[in-house]
Amino acid sequence: MPSYKTFIILLLPLLFASCIGNKNLQRKDIKLFDAEDQYILYALEHEKNRDFAFAKDLYLVLFEKTNRYEYLERFLIISMQLSKYEDVKKYSLKYMDEEDKSYEFILRFYTISLLKLEELDEALKSALKLLEVFNNSENYELVANIYFERQEYKKAEEYFESAYLSSINGATLTNLVDVLYSYLNKKEKAISYLETHIRLYGCEGGVCTKLFSFYQEQKNIDGIISVLKKAYFEYKNSGDFYSMNRTYKYLIAYLEQKNIDDAIKFLEKNDIDEYKLLSLYQKKDDKTKALELLNKLYKSSGNIDLLAQIAILEFETAKDKKKILKSVIQKFEDALIILDNHVYQNFLGYLLIDYNVDINKGIEYVKKALNKAPNNVAYIDSLAWGLYKKKQCKEAYINMKKVVDAIGLEEEEIKIHWNKIKECK
Repeated sequence: MPSYKTFIILLLPLLFASCIGNKNLQRKDIKLFDAEDQYILYALEHEKNRDFAFAKDLYLVLFEKTNRYEYLERFLIISMQLSKYEDVKKYSLKYMDEEDKSYEFILRFYTISLLKLEELDEALKSALKLLEVFNNSENYELVANIYFERQEYKKAEEYFESAYLSSINGATLTNLVDVLYSYLNKKEKAISYLETHIRLYGCEGGVCTKLFSFYQEQKNIDGIISVLKKAYFEYKNSGDFYSMNRTYKYLIAYLEQKNIDDAIKFLEKNDIDEYKLLSLYQKKDDKTKALELLNKLYKSSGNIDLLAQIAILEFETAKDKKKILKSVIQKFEDALIILDNHVYQNFLGYLLIDYNVDINKGIEYVKKALNKAPNNVAYIDSLAWGLYKKKQCKEAYINMKKVVDAIGLEEEEIKIHWNKIKECK
């Protein structure tokens, strides 16, 4: 929802730029009282040390001794930041001078203090006077915020719209569309404003985030993906990598939710997050592309876990499995020198058993896997098959029955093992 608090913060850049030598506090060469320089240094030092309460009092003394309005401006800024709204109201009204160049600044702060003190009728009168004399987007927005607080949402829309059209400012637009969307039920108009602004000017001012939230509420996946792509590339081009990475996580999640092929195409085209791309290949069961990417990643990283994954896919995609068996076994053995992974231990163990390479060694690997996952039926099946190959029929039958009791005989390989083991004597 629109917030005059945000608006006020935008009016306070001086407070956050506080430091010794601030150009806004450069005074004329002539001192108006002997200790003026000393007071300035004290005030700046207290600001630097975040003792704002004492600093603001020094600025008021400086103003009252010199009548230099830069000191009064500083006093009002800090008072507003400290929520000393009565002080802002009192001193801005007391020292307001229509002939001084600070008149717009002082009148605006006076108006904001009235708004913060919920003196809305007086705040509106003051704001309209301010706008009449100084016709600009900031003052339109101040009037809009007052109408909003008065719950006159149609008027708030009118003035937010004028503020936006005179400034084309993203932050102002988010206030306007909040009123349209949440208070006037003009949802399509709000979304149209945001879409047009983003297309012409980009995501500045939180407009992409705002449109994303509206699309989320409406469950518009295509819209969500569109705005996230826009934000992602804008953050990337500007070098805002924190926001880029945060946006990417949302984007890839929604792409995957809509269509895994779209997510894959995005990652392939933009050459980002190859590990996520690998997981999508695996999720889609595209073993050929997964194997190609695994080899690339292993070559560049030397990650030994990838070597074991390569071994699995090489075996599963091979037309002549016996031809590549030796190479696959070697990869697993190399990987398991370093890794202690029960999935790879069982896979290697089963290969050694099923292809009669080394049944005893295969059973050892399978038992290592079972020590970590004793209820895994795939591992129990591997053990039963190894025991069968060694003609240990009773033990093979006991283990294989556990598998059949747990998952039945729907899998063809389980059915073959069960029938063979039942016949074992």
